[in-house]
Amino acid sequence: MFSLATKLPRLARGRYHSPAVVRLFSTNPHDQFKPNPVALQMIDYAFSLSRSQKSDESYGQGLLVLEQCESNQHDANSKGLVLLATSTFLSERGNFAEAIEKLNTIKDFNVSSFPLRVAATEALAGLHLELGEDDTSSVIADECLNDLEANKPELGNEFESLNARAKSLKGLTELLQGNTDSSKSCFNGVEDTLGVGNDAMSYAEFSHTSRDFATAKKLYQNVIQGIPENNTYTDPYKLAAGNMAWDDVHLAATCALGQLESHMRNFGDAEEILTRALTMTEERFGSHHPKIGIILTCIALMFRYKATVEHSSSLMVQEGLYRRALELLKAPQMETEGTLEKVYRKDIIALARGGYAETLCVQQNRKAVGEQMKSWAEGAWNNRRLSLSEALDVSSESSSKIAVIDTRISRAL
Repeated sequence: MFSLATKLPRLARGRYHSPAVVRLFSTNPHDQFKPNPVALQMIDYAFSLSRSQKSDESYGQGLLVLEQCESNQHDANSKGLVLLATSTFLSERGNFAEAIEKLNTIKDFNVSSFPLRVAATEALAGLHLELGEDDTSSVIADECLNDLEANKPELGNEFESLNARAKSLKGLTELLQGNTDSSKSCFNGVEDTLGVGNDAMSYAEFSHTSRDFATAKKLYQNVIQGIPENNTYTDPYKLAAGNMAWDDVHLAATCALGQLESHMRNFGDAEEILTRALTMTEERFGSHHPKIGIILTCIALMFRYKATVEHSSSLMVQEGLYRRALELLKAPQMETEGTLEKVYRKDIIALARGGYAETLCVQQNRKAVGEQMKSWAEGAWNNRRLSLSEALDVSSESSSKIAVIDTRISRAL
Protein backbone atom coordinates (compact mmCIF):
# COMPACT_ATOMS: atom_id res chain seq x y z
CA MET A 1 0.00 0.00 0.00
CA PHE A 2 1.34 3.41 -0.96
CA SER A 3 1.86 5.63 2.07
CA LEU A 4 2.21 9.35 1.47
CA ALA A 5 3.72 9.79 4.92
CA THR A 6 6.64 7.52 4.04
CA LYS A 7 7.24 9.20 0.68
CA LEU A 8 7.03 12.90 1.45
CA PRO A 9 10.43 13.15 3.20
CA ARG A 10 11.98 12.44 -0.19
CA LEU A 11 10.61 15.78 -1.38
CA ALA A 12 13.30 17.55 0.61
CA ARG A 13 15.85 15.98 -1.71
CA GLY A 14 13.90 17.03 -4.84
CA ARG A 15 14.35 20.07 -7.00
CA TYR A 16 13.74 23.30 -5.10
CA HIS A 17 12.26 26.30 -6.86
CA SER A 18 13.59 29.44 -5.26
CA PRO A 19 10.90 32.11 -4.79
CA ALA A 20 13.35 34.53 -6.43
CA VAL A 21 12.82 32.89 -9.82
CA VAL A 22 9.04 32.91 -9.52
CA ARG A 23 7.43 35.75 -11.44
CA LEU A 24 4.31 37.46 -10.21
CA PHE A 25 0.97 36.48 -11.70
CA SER A 26 0.03 40.11 -12.20
CA THR A 27 1.57 43.53 -12.03
CA ASN A 28 -1.43 44.59 -9.97
CA PRO A 29 -0.02 45.06 -6.43
CA HIS A 30 -3.25 43.63 -4.99
CA ASP A 31 -2.95 40.51 -7.13
CA GLN A 32 0.51 39.14 -6.38
CA PHE A 33 0.77 35.40 -6.12
CA LYS A 34 3.92 33.41 -5.62
CA PRO A 35 3.47 29.63 -5.91
CA ASN A 36 4.21 27.81 -2.67
CA PRO A 37 7.69 26.21 -3.10
CA VAL A 38 6.55 23.08 -1.25
CA ALA A 39 3.51 22.78 -3.53
CA LEU A 40 5.81 23.06 -6.55
CA GLN A 41 8.01 20.29 -5.16
CA MET A 42 4.99 18.06 -4.57
CA ILE A 43 3.72 18.65 -8.11
CA ASP A 44 7.15 17.78 -9.53
CA TYR A 45 7.31 14.69 -7.34
CA ALA A 46 3.82 13.59 -8.38
CA PHE A 47 4.71 13.81 -12.09
CA SER A 48 8.00 11.98 -11.55
CA LEU A 49 6.28 9.27 -9.52
CA SER A 50 3.40 8.73 -11.91
CA ARG A 51 5.52 8.55 -15.06
CA SER A 52 8.21 6.33 -13.60
CA GLN A 53 6.28 3.17 -14.49
CA LYS A 54 3.41 4.54 -16.62
CA SER A 55 1.04 2.19 -14.82
CA ASP A 56 -2.37 2.64 -13.24
CA GLU A 57 -0.76 2.19 -9.85
CA SER A 58 1.93 4.84 -10.39
CA TYR A 59 -0.64 7.32 -11.70
CA GLY A 60 -2.82 6.58 -8.69
CA GLN A 61 0.10 7.31 -6.39
CA GLY A 62 0.80 10.58 -8.17
CA LEU A 63 -2.84 11.63 -7.86
CA LEU A 64 -2.77 10.85 -4.15
CA VAL A 65 0.20 13.21 -3.73
CA LEU A 66 -1.71 15.96 -5.53
CA GLU A 67 -4.86 15.39 -3.47
CA GLN A 68 -2.82 15.78 -0.29
CA CYS A 69 -1.13 18.84 -1.74
CA GLU A 70 -4.45 20.46 -2.62
CA SER A 71 -5.82 19.88 0.87
CA ASN A 72 -2.82 21.69 2.34
CA GLN A 73 -3.28 24.86 0.27
CA HIS A 74 -5.11 27.76 1.89
CA ASP A 75 -5.81 30.17 -0.95
CA ALA A 76 -7.70 29.86 -4.25
CA ASN A 77 -4.70 30.51 -6.48
CA SER A 78 -2.60 27.81 -4.84
CA LYS A 79 -5.44 25.31 -4.98
CA GLY A 80 -6.02 26.23 -8.61
CA LEU A 81 -2.38 25.56 -9.42
CA VAL A 82 -2.61 22.05 -7.99
CA LEU A 83 -5.92 21.40 -9.77
CA LEU A 84 -4.26 22.45 -13.02
CA ALA A 85 -1.65 19.72 -12.53
CA THR A 86 -4.32 17.21 -11.50
CA SER A 87 -6.28 17.81 -14.69
CA THR A 88 -3.15 16.95 -16.68
CA PHE A 89 -2.81 13.64 -14.84
CA LEU A 90 -6.42 12.72 -15.46
CA SER A 91 -6.45 13.70 -19.13
CA GLU A 92 -3.30 11.65 -19.82
CA ARG A 93 -5.19 8.55 -18.72
CA GLY A 94 -8.25 9.44 -20.76
CA ASN A 95 -10.31 10.40 -17.70
CA PHE A 96 -11.70 13.52 -19.33
CA ALA A 97 -14.83 13.83 -17.19
CA GLU A 98 -12.83 14.22 -13.98
CA ALA A 99 -10.22 16.40 -15.67
CA ILE A 100 -12.97 18.76 -16.81
CA GLU A 101 -14.48 18.71 -13.32
CA LYS A 102 -11.16 19.84 -11.81
CA LEU A 103 -10.85 22.67 -14.32
CA ASN A 104 -14.41 23.79 -13.69
CA THR A 105 -13.58 23.87 -9.98
CA ILE A 106 -10.86 26.42 -10.79
CA LYS A 107 -13.50 28.52 -12.54
CA ASP A 108 -15.71 28.30 -9.46
CA PHE A 109 -12.91 29.49 -7.17
CA ASN A 110 -12.22 33.17 -6.68
CA VAL A 111 -8.94 32.88 -8.58
CA SER A 112 -7.32 36.28 -9.04
CA SER A 113 -4.45 35.03 -11.21
CA PHE A 114 -5.28 35.80 -14.83
CA PRO A 115 -2.49 33.59 -16.26
CA LEU A 116 -3.89 30.70 -14.23
CA ARG A 117 -7.39 31.44 -15.46
CA VAL A 118 -6.22 31.54 -19.09
CA ALA A 119 -4.31 28.27 -18.68
CA ALA A 120 -7.39 26.62 -17.18
CA THR A 121 -9.48 27.95 -20.06
CA GLU A 122 -7.08 26.53 -22.67
CA ALA A 123 -7.12 23.15 -20.95
CA LEU A 124 -10.90 23.12 -20.54
CA ALA A 125 -11.55 24.09 -24.16
CA GLY A 126 -8.91 21.62 -25.35
CA LEU A 127 -10.57 18.69 -23.60
CA HIS A 128 -13.98 19.62 -25.01
CA LEU A 129 -12.39 19.82 -28.47
CA GLU A 130 -10.97 16.33 -28.04
CA LEU A 131 -14.46 15.13 -27.13
CA GLY A 132 -15.85 16.76 -30.27
CA GLU A 133 -17.79 19.38 -28.28
CA ASP A 134 -16.73 22.29 -30.46
CA ASP A 135 -19.61 24.61 -29.57
CA THR A 136 -18.81 24.32 -25.87
CA SER A 137 -15.15 25.09 -26.55
CA SER A 138 -16.12 28.15 -28.58
CA VAL A 139 -18.24 29.49 -25.71
CA ILE A 140 -15.37 28.91 -23.27
CA ALA A 141 -12.97 30.84 -25.52
CA ASP A 142 -15.47 33.71 -25.81
CA GLU A 143 -15.83 33.89 -22.03
CA CYS A 144 -12.06 34.10 -21.65
CA LEU A 145 -11.80 36.91 -24.21
CA ASN A 146 -14.60 38.84 -22.49
CA ASP A 147 -12.98 38.31 -19.09
CA LEU A 148 -9.66 39.68 -20.29
CA GLU A 149 -11.26 42.65 -22.05
CA ALA A 150 -13.23 43.57 -18.93
CA ASN A 151 -10.01 43.60 -16.90
CA LYS A 152 -7.73 45.16 -19.51
CA PRO A 153 -6.80 48.26 -17.44
CA GLU A 154 -5.82 46.08 -14.50
CA LEU A 155 -3.71 43.73 -16.64
CA GLY A 156 -1.60 46.49 -18.19
CA ASN A 157 1.23 45.14 -20.34
CA GLU A 158 0.18 41.56 -19.60
CA PHE A 159 -3.04 41.95 -21.56
CA GLU A 160 -1.54 41.51 -25.04
CA SER A 161 0.17 38.17 -24.38
CA LEU A 162 -2.79 36.69 -22.51
CA ASN A 163 -5.22 37.99 -25.12
CA ALA A 164 -3.12 36.40 -27.88
CA ARG A 165 -3.53 33.04 -26.17
CA ALA A 166 -7.30 33.49 -25.87
CA LYS A 167 -7.65 34.68 -29.49
CA SER A 168 -5.56 31.76 -30.74
CA LEU A 169 -7.77 29.38 -28.80
CA LYS A 170 -10.82 30.94 -30.43
CA GLY A 171 -9.10 30.69 -33.81
CA LEU A 172 -8.53 26.97 -33.30
CA THR A 173 -12.18 26.35 -32.42
CA GLU A 174 -13.31 28.32 -35.48
CA LEU A 175 -10.97 26.31 -37.72
CA LEU A 176 -12.40 23.05 -36.40
CA GLN A 177 -15.89 24.33 -37.08
CA GLY A 178 -14.95 25.02 -40.69
CA ASN A 179 -15.10 28.80 -40.29
CA THR A 180 -11.84 29.62 -42.05
CA ASP A 181 -12.48 33.35 -42.41
CA SER A 182 -13.47 33.71 -38.76
CA SER A 183 -10.40 31.72 -37.74
CA LYS A 184 -8.20 34.04 -39.80
CA SER A 185 -9.69 37.12 -38.13
CA CYS A 186 -8.87 35.65 -34.70
CA PHE A 187 -5.21 35.23 -35.63
CA ASN A 188 -4.88 38.64 -37.26
CA GLY A 189 -2.74 40.90 -35.12
CA VAL A 190 -1.40 38.26 -32.74
CA GLU A 191 1.90 37.63 -34.56
CA ASP A 192 3.94 40.06 -32.48
CA THR A 193 2.61 38.85 -29.13
CA LEU A 194 2.79 35.06 -29.62
CA GLY A 195 4.58 32.99 -27.03
CA VAL A 196 5.99 29.52 -27.70
CA GLY A 197 3.03 27.54 -26.38
CA ASN A 198 -0.50 26.79 -27.50
CA ASP A 199 -0.98 30.20 -29.12
CA ALA A 200 1.99 29.75 -31.46
CA MET A 201 1.05 26.11 -32.06
CA SER A 202 -2.52 26.94 -33.09
CA TYR A 203 -1.39 29.79 -35.35
CA ALA A 204 1.17 27.47 -36.94
CA GLU A 205 -1.55 24.93 -37.69
CA PHE A 206 -3.77 27.61 -39.22
CA SER A 207 -0.85 28.68 -41.44
CA HIS A 208 -0.18 25.04 -42.30
CA THR A 209 -3.78 24.35 -43.35
CA SER A 210 -3.66 27.55 -45.42
CA ARG A 211 -0.50 26.28 -47.19
CA ASP A 212 1.62 29.07 -45.74
CA PHE A 213 4.36 26.53 -45.17
CA ALA A 214 7.15 29.02 -44.43
CA THR A 215 5.28 30.62 -41.52
CA ALA A 216 4.10 27.27 -40.20
CA LYS A 217 7.61 25.78 -40.24
CA LYS A 218 9.12 28.75 -38.44
CA LEU A 219 6.45 28.63 -35.73
CA TYR A 220 6.69 24.85 -35.26
CA GLN A 221 10.44 25.16 -34.84
CA ASN A 222 10.03 28.05 -32.39
CA VAL A 223 7.65 25.95 -30.29
CA ILE A 224 9.95 22.92 -30.29
CA GLN A 225 12.99 25.01 -29.33
CA GLY A 226 11.15 27.18 -26.82
CA ILE A 227 9.24 24.57 -24.83
CA PRO A 228 10.86 23.68 -21.49
CA GLU A 229 12.00 20.08 -21.09
CA ASN A 230 9.57 19.34 -18.27
CA ASN A 231 6.25 20.62 -16.97
CA THR A 232 6.94 23.82 -15.11
CA TYR A 233 4.69 25.65 -12.70
CA THR A 234 7.27 28.22 -11.62
CA ASP A 235 6.51 30.76 -14.34
CA PRO A 236 2.82 31.74 -14.36
CA TYR A 237 3.07 32.90 -17.95
CA LYS A 238 4.05 29.40 -19.06
CA LEU A 239 1.24 27.60 -17.27
CA ALA A 240 -0.50 24.95 -19.33
CA ALA A 241 -2.47 21.82 -18.48
CA GLY A 242 -4.71 19.02 -19.68
CA ASN A 243 -4.15 18.04 -23.30
CA MET A 244 -2.66 21.51 -23.80
CA ALA A 245 0.21 20.90 -21.35
CA TRP A 246 3.79 21.66 -22.41
CA ASP A 247 4.66 18.04 -23.19
CA ASP A 248 1.59 17.76 -25.41
CA VAL A 249 2.41 21.00 -27.23
CA HIS A 250 6.00 19.89 -27.83
CA LEU A 251 4.84 16.53 -29.18
CA ALA A 252 2.16 18.18 -31.34
CA ALA A 253 4.67 20.62 -32.84
CA THR A 254 7.11 17.79 -33.62
CA CYS A 255 4.42 15.66 -35.26
CA ALA A 256 3.03 18.64 -37.19
CA LEU A 257 6.51 19.59 -38.40
CA GLY A 258 6.94 16.03 -39.68
CA GLN A 259 3.63 16.30 -41.53
CA LEU A 260 4.70 19.66 -42.94
CA GLU A 261 7.96 18.26 -44.29
CA SER A 262 5.93 15.50 -45.93
CA HIS A 263 3.56 18.05 -47.47
CA MET A 264 6.64 19.91 -48.76
CA ARG A 265 7.86 16.59 -50.21
CA ASN A 266 10.92 16.47 -47.97
CA PHE A 267 10.24 12.83 -47.19
CA GLY A 268 13.60 12.03 -45.61
CA ASP A 269 13.21 14.83 -43.08
CA ALA A 270 9.55 13.92 -42.57
CA GLU A 271 10.37 10.31 -41.71
CA GLU A 272 13.12 11.35 -39.31
CA ILE A 273 10.92 13.88 -37.48
CA LEU A 274 7.87 11.61 -37.30
CA THR A 275 10.05 8.79 -35.97
CA ARG A 276 11.26 11.19 -33.29
CA ALA A 277 7.64 12.00 -32.45
CA LEU A 278 6.90 8.28 -32.18
CA THR A 279 9.80 7.78 -29.77
CA MET A 280 8.66 10.75 -27.67
CA THR A 281 5.14 9.34 -27.50
CA GLU A 282 6.31 5.89 -26.47
CA GLU A 283 8.55 7.35 -23.77
CA ARG A 284 5.75 9.50 -22.44
CA PHE A 285 2.72 7.22 -22.66
CA GLY A 286 4.06 3.71 -23.18
CA SER A 287 3.86 1.53 -26.28
CA HIS A 288 0.12 0.78 -26.20
CA HIS A 289 -1.40 4.24 -25.83
CA PRO A 290 -3.88 5.46 -28.50
CA LYS A 291 -1.61 8.43 -29.26
CA ILE A 292 0.86 5.92 -30.69
CA GLY A 293 -1.86 5.07 -33.19
CA ILE A 294 -2.15 8.74 -34.16
CA ILE A 295 1.58 9.03 -34.88
CA LEU A 296 1.55 5.75 -36.84
CA THR A 297 -1.31 7.14 -38.94
CA CYS A 298 0.81 10.20 -39.74
CA ILE A 299 3.74 7.98 -40.72
CA ALA A 300 1.53 5.78 -42.91
CA LEU A 301 0.12 8.85 -44.66
CA MET A 302 3.65 10.13 -45.21
CA PHE A 303 4.60 6.85 -46.94
CA ARG A 304 1.41 7.12 -49.01
CA TYR A 305 2.29 10.64 -50.17
CA LYS A 306 5.87 9.58 -50.88
CA ALA A 307 4.75 6.62 -52.99
CA THR A 308 2.33 8.84 -54.93
CA VAL A 309 4.92 11.51 -55.68
CA GLU A 310 7.78 9.14 -56.46
CA HIS A 311 5.60 6.61 -58.32
CA SER A 312 6.86 3.87 -56.02
CA SER A 313 5.13 1.26 -53.90
CA SER A 314 5.10 0.78 -50.15
CA LEU A 315 1.78 -1.03 -49.81
CA MET A 316 3.00 -3.60 -47.30
CA VAL A 317 4.58 -0.93 -45.10
CA GLN A 318 1.46 1.24 -45.24
CA GLU A 319 -0.86 -1.66 -44.55
CA GLY A 320 1.12 -2.73 -41.50
CA LEU A 321 1.15 0.79 -40.11
CA TYR A 322 -2.58 1.34 -40.70
CA ARG A 323 -3.48 -2.01 -39.15
CA ARG A 324 -1.43 -1.32 -36.02
CA ALA A 325 -2.75 2.25 -35.78
CA LEU A 326 -6.38 1.12 -35.97
CA GLU A 327 -5.70 -1.50 -33.30
CA LEU A 328 -4.21 1.08 -30.92
CA LEU A 329 -6.97 3.59 -31.70
CA LYS A 330 -9.50 0.90 -30.75
CA ALA A 331 -11.36 1.33 -34.02
CA PRO A 332 -14.80 -0.32 -33.96
CA GLN A 333 -15.59 -3.19 -36.26
CA MET A 334 -17.07 -2.01 -39.52
CA GLU A 335 -20.03 -4.32 -38.97
CA THR A 336 -20.77 -2.80 -35.57
CA GLU A 337 -24.26 -1.36 -35.42
CA GLY A 338 -25.08 1.93 -33.73
CA THR A 339 -24.27 5.57 -34.14
CA LEU A 340 -20.82 6.68 -35.20
CA GLU A 341 -21.15 9.71 -32.95
CA LYS A 342 -19.87 7.61 -30.05
CA VAL A 343 -16.67 6.66 -31.86
CA TYR A 344 -13.70 8.23 -30.09
CA ARG A 345 -10.91 9.84 -32.18
CA LYS A 346 -13.18 9.39 -35.17
CA ASP A 347 -11.21 11.81 -37.40
CA ILE A 348 -8.01 9.84 -37.10
CA ILE A 349 -9.71 6.46 -37.43
CA ALA A 350 -11.46 7.64 -40.61
CA LEU A 351 -8.15 8.85 -42.06
CA ALA A 352 -6.43 5.58 -41.18
CA ARG A 353 -9.26 3.48 -42.61
CA GLY A 354 -9.48 5.68 -45.69
CA GLY A 355 -5.77 5.31 -46.37
CA TYR A 356 -5.90 1.59 -45.60
CA ALA A 357 -8.83 1.21 -48.02
CA GLU A 358 -6.76 2.68 -50.84
CA THR A 359 -4.01 0.11 -50.30
CA LEU A 360 -6.61 -2.66 -50.61
CA CYS A 361 -8.54 -1.24 -53.57
CA VAL A 362 -5.51 -1.49 -55.85
CA GLN A 363 -5.32 -5.24 -55.13
CA GLN A 364 -7.94 -7.01 -57.20
CA ASN A 365 -8.50 -9.86 -54.75
CA ARG A 366 -9.03 -7.41 -51.85
CA LYS A 367 -10.90 -4.65 -53.63
CA ALA A 368 -14.30 -5.57 -52.13
CA VAL A 369 -12.97 -5.27 -48.59
CA GLY A 370 -11.28 -2.01 -49.54
CA GLU A 371 -14.53 -0.56 -50.88
CA GLN A 372 -16.33 -1.53 -47.69
CA MET A 373 -13.62 0.10 -45.62
CA LYS A 374 -13.73 3.23 -47.77
CA SER A 375 -17.50 3.49 -47.33
CA TRP A 376 -17.15 3.22 -43.55
CA ALA A 377 -14.44 5.89 -43.47
CA GLU A 378 -16.47 8.32 -45.56
CA GLY A 379 -19.47 7.81 -43.27
CA ALA A 380 -17.38 8.43 -40.16
CA TRP A 381 -15.61 11.52 -41.52
CA ASN A 382 -17.28 14.72 -40.31
CA ASN A 383 -14.64 17.39 -40.81
CA ARG A 384 -16.45 20.61 -41.73
CA ARG A 385 -13.64 22.13 -43.77
CA LEU A 386 -12.69 19.42 -46.25
CA SER A 387 -13.80 16.00 -47.46
CA LEU A 388 -11.99 12.76 -46.70
CA SER A 389 -10.77 12.52 -50.30
CA GLU A 390 -9.37 16.06 -50.04
CA ALA A 391 -7.68 15.20 -46.75
CA LEU A 392 -6.01 12.20 -48.37
CA ASP A 393 -5.04 14.02 -51.57
CA VAL A 394 -2.39 16.48 -50.38
CA SER A 395 -0.14 15.53 -53.28
CA SER A 396 -2.24 17.82 -55.47
CA GLU A 397 -0.56 21.23 -55.36
CA SER A 398 -3.56 22.78 -57.10
CA SER A 399 -5.74 22.16 -54.04
CA SER A 400 -5.81 24.95 -51.46
CA LYS A 401 -6.99 22.57 -48.76
CA ILE A 402 -4.79 20.42 -46.61
CA ALA A 403 -5.40 18.37 -43.45
CA VAL A 404 -3.17 18.54 -40.38
CA ILE A 405 -3.44 16.10 -37.48
CA ASP A 406 -3.28 17.81 -34.09
CA THR A 407 -2.08 15.30 -31.51
CA ARG A 408 -3.09 17.61 -28.63
CA ILE A 409 -6.78 17.13 -29.32
CA SER A 410 -6.60 13.96 -31.45
CA ARG A 411 -8.36 15.70 -34.33
CA ALA A 412 -7.77 16.41 -38.02
CA LEU A 413 -7.89 20.11 -38.77
